[in-house]
Amino acid sequence: EMLQEEGPIRFSKIMLTVIIIVYLGFSAAINLSGALAPLKSFIQRFLQWTELLDPTNLVVSIEKIEKSRQLLLTHEDASRSDLEDKTVQEAWKRSLSTVHPDNSKLIPGPFRPAALLPFTAPMVSFYTYSTVFNIVNGNASYDRRPHESILLGAGVIASSTFFGLFPRLLQVRFSLNSILSRNVIPVVFLAQLSGLNVVASRSLEPLRGIEVMDKEGSVIGYSRKAGTKAIKDTATSRVVLFGTSAFIPEVFSYFFKRTQFFLQCPWSLWTLKLSCTILVMGLMVPVSFSVFPQIGRIQCSELEKEIQSATEETELFYNRGPVKGYCELINFSKVEYWKTKEKGPPMPMCPRHRH
Repeated sequence: EMLQEEGPIRFSKIMLTVIIIVYLGFSAAINLSGALAPLKSFIQRFLQWTELLDPTNLVVSIEKIEKSRQLLLTHEDASRSDLEDKTVQEAWKRSLSTVHPDNSKLIPGPFRPAALLPFTAPMVSFYTYSTVFNIVNGNASYDRRPHESILLGAGVIASSTFFGLFPRLLQVRFSLNSILSRNVIPVVFLAQLSGLNVVASRSLEPLRGIEVMDKEGSVIGYSRKAGTKAIKDTATSRVVLFGTSAFIPEVFSYFFKRTQFFLQCPWSLWTLKLSCTILVMGLMVPVSFSVFPQIGRIQCSELEKEIQSATEETELFYNRGPVKGYCELINFSKVEYWKTKEKGPPMPMCPRHRH
């Protein structure tokens, strides 16, 4: 039965156990009055922690915890370590993972042992990288101080991680086991959060505006509306990337679970999902980057009045990202471009962008 448990969940439990391995030496002390017998061997403590570190312990209601404690107080054999009663075992699991052993007070959810891995990895790692990637690869034509990027990034990482875990917590809290709650909703959340991560991490662009240029490369001004459009296009491409990369493996897994091979080798599901995800992402990354051109076009009539009055051009250009986009627009090398940008005259339009 344990072999049939989905690989990612089991893997998370094991990794979390490794992270808090320092606690294992004190696991015998984690008990309530009349707790289980001390676990002397490392293997016993290890196996117990794989249960106590279950993420579902983060969303157990106070009512259920109190019922578990009452059961342990009233059940005459509750202190036996070899008890096979599933109800009592579940009560011990809830109590040991949610109640402080010294003062019997409830441990706040974010600070329970099971919260360590969910709050640090892999979700935090994923959204940390995504946020930094979006900030670094965002439009760099406006003034931005380092501390602003740090504070903005920290807030985006924290909020993205919380909402990224929300579907799982919701599923556990309300015992949702349908295909919609287990497979569809997490994919939708991931796709939407990937887009919102772009919007949040680059939120300074529509506030301060980004450079808009004419076809000769001359900067006309800074446009907030162009910044909004740049973020919208990038967020859409990110939704396509991560939405597709998460959806296709789920479809393959759905049909794979109905094969004879899965019944014989249930562990192969994790290998299939990992391989499928890597393959799909490998194909979707260039696709998502190619959905919109690096150099965006926008009608001058859609921009601010001060920009409209500063040029007679009907169409202007803006960069969705850093240097790469400018080098597509301007027929110069990167070094030549940056030298000319500060000192020289307007740069000629690359022939392939003139029409």
